[in-house]
Amino acid sequence: MDFVPANEYSLDPFPHYARMREAAPVFHDEQSGSWHVFRYDDVQQVLSDHARFSSRLGGNDPSETGQLFASSLITTDPPRHRQLRSLVTQAFTPKAVDALAPRISQLTEELLDGIASRGTADLIQELAYPLPVIVISELLGIPAQDRDLFKQWSDVIVSQTRTGTTNENHYLTNKEMTEYFLDLIEQRRHQPGQDLISNLQSAEIDGQKLSVAELLGFCALLLVAGNETTTNLIGNAVLCFTEVPGTIDRLLTEQSLLPQAIEEVLRFRSPVQSMYRVTVADTTLGEVQIPAGAPLVAWIGSANRDERQFQRPTQFDIDRSQIRHLAFGHGIHFCLGAPLAKLEAKIALEATLSRLPGLTLAPGAHLERMESTIIYGLKTLPARWQTA
Repeated sequence: MDFVPANEYSLDPFPHYARMREAAPVFHDEQSGSWHVFRYDDVQQVLSDHARFSSRLGGNDPSETGQLFASSLITTDPPRHRQLRSLVTQAFTPKAVDALAPRISQLTEELLDGIASRGTADLIQELAYPLPVIVISELLGIPAQDRDLFKQWSDVIVSQTRTGTTNENHYLTNKEMTEYFLDLIEQRRHQPGQDLISNLQSAEIDGQKLSVAELLGFCALLLVAGNETTTNLIGNAVLCFTEVPGTIDRLLTEQSLLPQAIEEVLRFRSPVQSMYRVTVADTTLGEVQIPAGAPLVAWIGSANRDERQFQRPTQFDIDRSQIRHLAFGHGIHFCLGAPLAKLEAKIALEATLSRLPGLTLAPGAHLERMESTIIYGLKTLPARWQTA
């Protein structure tokens, strides 16, 4: 059986996942040497059992600032992970996130003001991309003129496809991001402000300040996770809502359904399709023996369509309740920014549905997926609506 489908960046990878869940739920790709896990229970176990499945990137020295994510939350295990997470948690408490709501609403209205009277727009370019980029940039204290750079960088970072594969573009982007953040960290050291980087500079763990590599890891992770996840959640939601007739009408008349509908989008078209782990020791998963030190990919996008976990998994259903999806991970690595991503999506979608009446995909719209097997999102989302 081939691991890679004919079109690696298919808009519909889900039939391929279904075949893998049935025929090879724990699959060894001999070409790359990596292992791939497709069923819900196995994926959940890989994501949450850090004693058996480590988040450390193989071969990275956390003291090397050139390794952007070497000392970030997603690539550390306890106890250091717990210490790092406790520092940044305060920026994402329910109270802190709720305090951002007025600003998110203001930005959303400003972005919609720019397109509402036109009757047509690319909703990725005009709404889903700029909104989270501005929010995360303001949190980090990034100058407005650098925001477009950030989007370019994060797109390159998530376009990495196979475990451990990089190219010249990735290398240059890592180098540019590293130099940019090192410069910003140095600036904040001399002139602290009211931003997350300044706060992390002064934070301490057991009397010790964060290393430069750890600060760099926070910056890179918050940039990429804070922007890609939310952009694609908003875009994927509009696609799901316009695909199923009557969905938008119901969400307009029953606004309390929107949070549940967003959870169903997260299950149905998870913005993050896969996560990387390494086996700590020889282990067994789904009755398959996996050796120590093996790179392993947990397919979240497959787990969230597993018929063993969800009834009618291929159907998008906003009435689905108690959706135990894995879109934001599971266990100690559960996405710290999940409340912020869901708040941004709720505010953006509420305003979009009410201000763009009769919202549909533009006739003949050609939808293409981003060139990433890690992230699921659209390159463009051409839409149209009725104008006054």
